[in-house]
Amino acid sequence: MLPTNLFQFFRLWPLLFLLAIPRYGWAAPIQVTVDRNPVNLNDSFQVIFTATEEPDDDPDFSPLEQNFSILHQSQGSSSSWINGQTSKTIQWTLNVIAKTAGNLEIPAIHFGGDVTAPVPVQVQQGGTQQDSNTHEEVFLKAEATPTSGYIQAQIIYTLRVFTRVEIARAQLSEPELADAVIEKLGEDTNYNTEINGVAYSVTERKYAVFPQKSGALTIKPLVLTAEVLSANRSIYNNFFNPQVAKTKRVESPAITLDIKPAPSLSAGHPWLPAEQLELKQAWSGDTAHMKVGEPLTRTLTLQAKGITVGQLPELGSNQNNGAFKTYPDQPVLKENKGNDGLTAFREEKIALIPSQAGSYTLPAVSIPWFNTQTQKMAVASIPETVITAIAGADAPAPALATHAPPAALKPVERPPAAPLTSTTPAPTDDYWPWLALVLALGWLATLVYFLRNKPANKAIPDEAAMEREIRFKDTVKRLKKACAENDAPAAKKTLLDWGRQQFQATSLGAIATHCEARLRDEIQELNQVLYGKDTGQWQGKRLFQTFTENQARAKLAGKEDSPLEPLYRL
Repeated sequence: MLPTNLFQFFRLWPLLFLLAIPRYGWAAPIQVTVDRNPVNLNDSFQVIFTATEEPDDDPDFSPLEQNFSILHQSQGSSSSWINGQTSKTIQWTLNVIAKTAGNLEIPAIHFGGDVTAPVPVQVQQGGTQQDSNTHEEVFLKAEATPTSGYIQAQIIYTLRVFTRVEIARAQLSEPELADAVIEKLGEDTNYNTEINGVAYSVTERKYAVFPQKSGALTIKPLVLTAEVLSANRSIYNNFFNPQVAKTKRVESPAITLDIKPAPSLSAGHPWLPAEQLELKQAWSGDTAHMKVGEPLTRTLTLQAKGITVGQLPELGSNQNNGAFKTYPDQPVLKENKGNDGLTAFREEKIALIPSQAGSYTLPAVSIPWFNTQTQKMAVASIPETVITAIAGADAPAPALATHAPPAALKPVERPPAAPLTSTTPAPTDDYWPWLALVLALGWLATLVYFLRNKPANKAIPDEAAMEREIRFKDTVKRLKKACAENDAPAAKKTLLDWGRQQFQATSLGAIATHCEARLRDEIQELNQVLYGKDTGQWQGKRLFQTFTENQARAKLAGKEDSPLEPLYRL
């Protein structure tokens, strides 16, 4: 029996060894995120745990209660099937509130043998301050960051709705500021807070504001109109009376901005204020071994934070060179709206085809911009790029003449031999001309057949599309010139030409009805200026900017914006 037991032991010991190994080697990855950071003391926020695999065990959230109070927690999961593979996501969402202010930490949470990494959270003291609206059922707060900025630079406008009662049929106006572009940022954020011992529910909404002129600008108060449900109704109302409600109207405070003009250090450069800006290039092949006649694609990308996509400059306009042909694609424009502001993206692809061998230098690409964080000018640049073109496969073409010796083409110059009965060489002089004639007639008949049966209108769509593209580029060029020179009549004429091509509209008012809100406002303003014959006061910069943004938005996703996305008047 002993040998048998030993034999079974040696067969099972590898399995026993694997079972004894701690499970950390196969730990399921669990990501921890918070919905806001920093947060105010007495403001609730969410801590989200996300796992893509089933963890070892249920979570133990007790370490979290040392510095935070857990108000509510929930769990959910979702599964997807993509390309024959299934994936699963599990989430635990905790609504918590900090017990003290300071630099706190979401501690490591154990899911059995799986452990999360700690996450730092900054808790500010701001939530305990006195507030004149403490005893109000509903009130609004508004703030702008920063309140002092530069023209066309991003300012974040934040509105908060505080409620301690149930409301219904709420309607909130949009921010209004003359001479500014305003964009709503992301989705609304909801959380709870406490002010002087009173608990409130808070809805937070953010906007990006881009002032278009300097001076003192005031964002008008926003107005909330809602039905407030009474908290002191009798129990008999449920049986004999409808629920008691009163309509309440509250306003946010007005916010005044101090907008400074572009600093003198930016003179001589296009004004481009941004928080961050990055310029990159990429090639589809080796720039040191290009082949003559074959394309090589250069991709230039520009990404900037705190700026609209319409403010980004062109990148590849200086790549023309007589030694090679250039074929630029339509630029790709994207705009991301996050809670921290706008991020704009522009990508340009240019195909280069060298016409002859040699080395060529593409000029440097430089984008001067103003860093709103450091208050200094900066330059994003790509240095000069040297490309080398080598001869392609067609280079040895002259050597083809050696394959057919001239003597082989002149058999008639040989001395005539004795008469032969063979019929093969005798008719040589008459055979080739007749054969060439038959082949020529066959080729001609084939050509006539294809010409007669070729669709006459096949090239019409391509020609029409090309003609429309040429007309549109000419329209953009003329409108840019008119706006730069503040020439209102020329801008009107260009817009009328564009409107007839796009919408069959023959007046500025009719064209405006087909445009999004900002471009519509600019066209109507131009119409009013022309009607009042006060063309000297018109500034065309905003019209061209909104026109280019309107065209960019139409191409972003290959489809129109959702009808649920609101349009914000300036």
